[in-house]
Amino acid sequence: MSTPVTTGTGTTGTADTAGTAGSRTGFPFTAVVGMDDLRLALLLNAVSPAVGGVLVRGEKGTAKSTAVRALAALMPEVEVVPGCRFSCDPHRPDPACPDGPHGAGPGESRPARMVELPVGASEDRLVGALDIERALSEGVKAFEPGLLAAAHRGVLYVDEVNLLHDHLVDLLLDAAAMGASYVEREGVSVRHASRFLLVGTMNPEEGELRPQLLDRFGLTVEVTASREPDERMEVVRRRLAYDEDPAAFAARWAGEETALRERIAAARALLPAVRLGDAALRQIAATCAAFEVDGMRADIVMARTAGALAAWAGRTEVLAEDVRQAALLALPHRRRRNPFDAPGLDEEKLDETLRQYGDDGEGDDPDPDGPDGGPDGGPGGGRPPRGGPEESPGTPDSPAPSDPSDPSASSDPSQPSEPSEPSVPEQSRGGGPGREDGEGSDRRGGTAGERTPARAGEPFRARALHVPGVGEGAAGRRSRARTAQGRTTGARRPRGSLGRLHLAATVRAAAPHQRARGRSGPGLVVRRDDLREAVREGRESNLVLFVVDASGSMAARQRMGAVKGAVLSLLLDAYQRRDKVGLITFRGRGAEVVLPPTSSVDAAAARLESLPTGGRTPLAAGLLKARDVLRVERLRDPARRALLVAVTDGRATEKGMPRSAPADGGRATGGAGPPARARQAARLLAADGTASVVVDCEAGPVRLGLAGALAAELGGPAVTLEELRADTVTGLVRSVQNPDQSRRRAA
Repeated sequence: MSTPVTTGTGTTGTADTAGTAGSRTGFPFTAVVGMDDLRLALLLNAVSPAVGGVLVRGEKGTAKSTAVRALAALMPEVEVVPGCRFSCDPHRPDPACPDGPHGAGPGESRPARMVELPVGASEDRLVGALDIERALSEGVKAFEPGLLAAAHRGVLYVDEVNLLHDHLVDLLLDAAAMGASYVEREGVSVRHASRFLLVGTMNPEEGELRPQLLDRFGLTVEVTASREPDERMEVVRRRLAYDEDPAAFAARWAGEETALRERIAAARALLPAVRLGDAALRQIAATCAAFEVDGMRADIVMARTAGALAAWAGRTEVLAEDVRQAALLALPHRRRRNPFDAPGLDEEKLDETLRQYGDDGEGDDPDPDGPDGGPDGGPGGGRPPRGGPEESPGTPDSPAPSDPSDPSASSDPSQPSEPSEPSVPEQSRGGGPGREDGEGSDRRGGTAGERTPARAGEPFRARALHVPGVGEGAAGRRSRARTAQGRTTGARRPRGSLGRLHLAATVRAAAPHQRARGRSGPGLVVRRDDLREAVREGRESNLVLFVVDASGSMAARQRMGAVKGAVLSLLLDAYQRRDKVGLITFRGRGAEVVLPPTSSVDAAAARLESLPTGGRTPLAAGLLKARDVLRVERLRDPARRALLVAVTDGRATEKGMPRSAPADGGRATGGAGPPARARQAARLLAADGTASVVVDCEAGPVRLGLAGALAAELGGPAVTLEELRADTVTGLVRSVQNPDQSRRRAA
């Protein structure tokens, strides 16, 4: 198997690496502007791969991929056994290597590989598999190595790691933790070494990783584009210079690259001599306990990171400043108690913990603004110590400064700003409280009765909602689907390359032809046309589109807090099931797409919290807006099925209808149903085949049943807020899968 060539561009450069250097000169690592925390985290993993890799989180266009790809050129060359597909070290060959055993002999040197794992890769591509066709046609058990074998002793880069299927992430992180990959399938058992520097990048707007998977990454870094004009100018200047002449640009930074490569090698050599004293170890344990980090992995990662920081600084003893910087890199992604907690670390609390558990005051009071302990300083801050090749020249057209320790010799722009917390939309404040059914609202805009947004109630474990039928969408955890993983439900002829072999079906297909193929004795002649692959059924992720009634009737009697709590619970459920979510609200004179469909439930939760209420109830507008959104999403991703969740009490006011007039032409009591326009919109959604659920928010002793009538028009069930809880005894799942029950209930 050939090592895949990785190619990509970023804000500050391009790098092509695969086993040997690519055809185009890569963007130099030392020429990347700013992003000190990211560069430091990558360098620490290059010094000590046992740290466990880096997860880079940040907005699009911040050169995440460029920095990662540029690191591969700095990795020391590796010596391998000639001809070994698993990159065994000739001085310490793996005794269980599938290509072994390897005898004594000289090795050959080659650059460290950077292997890129595509988002759409299959499990066989990742871990390797038996060559089924050769096994059946030639009787040879030939193992085809995967990307984990190619990345051994190199860098494995996963762009958009949050979009990988969960089972691939599990395999990837297990191999990273154990240092070996195990393949057990089709009668073949293979184990090979797989130790690599794991780097993942992701855009949080496209969805989060599960907390247990976040914990498997050693370090995490938040990157944002600089807001300093001078620094942004320097980014553009260097990128344009690189695009004009990559070779000449790289030549200007060759000295910096060589110095940094030598420093990495020196730190690797020094690392075994670094001593982690009891004082530093006590600070590590106290810090993890103070931030209530689950498990012990954080303590171990912090200890390894602090040791790598000391080696990087040329020291053999871990200091408090190393512990502080290790905490800033290793703990932010582990302290999140639920998916909607913002990442980050309280540095005041961190400093107080380090002071409290310091050793007689020695090194226990790092100065966050000092040259060695602050975010702008050395190993205790956000960038490596001065004197290293990270101090880059101001322009790509000027040679490197002769004295990198002289601050005046560097024209590097001002330090990048600290990553900011995710912004939450400002809460809109309305005028008067408004009355139910939009009384007191502005007839022109519906905003005079707007209320201060109610706080969401406590989330709870919501019942599972499913889309009826069997789909073929992206792997997830909600609805039934035909997927690459799951239980086997049948067999079919291969479509393209052979997937999982269905052995019984293959034998049945080949058996009737044995006499015609000249087989008279024992054995079986199998041809390609006989091969059958297994059809598996698992779970898929869906698009869950929330249509939330934010009108005055919902704001009455403090119902909105409970409604927001229910929607927040459904958002948590969507996060766990790997769904995309969207949020539409309707109030006043129309409907608004508050959040277009996205994989970021954090953004949906933030928009929900700041949701204002008040005004009329344009139910038909909300349903029609949802239909438009779903139509566009079907064009973008036809395989992803949608689930519409309408959260309303069913009351509606149509444009032009007098406030005192009952809905639907004079019928406004028990079982009358929504107005004509709302009924028509609901029938259009049902005709499109949209699976729907109505969350009935009506409260009080007298209930009109309007939400149930709306659910009947949509062809789905209606459930109350109480029934939405998983601990109730209502058969919600059965009602979702059998909409006839809801129709009988509404009648």
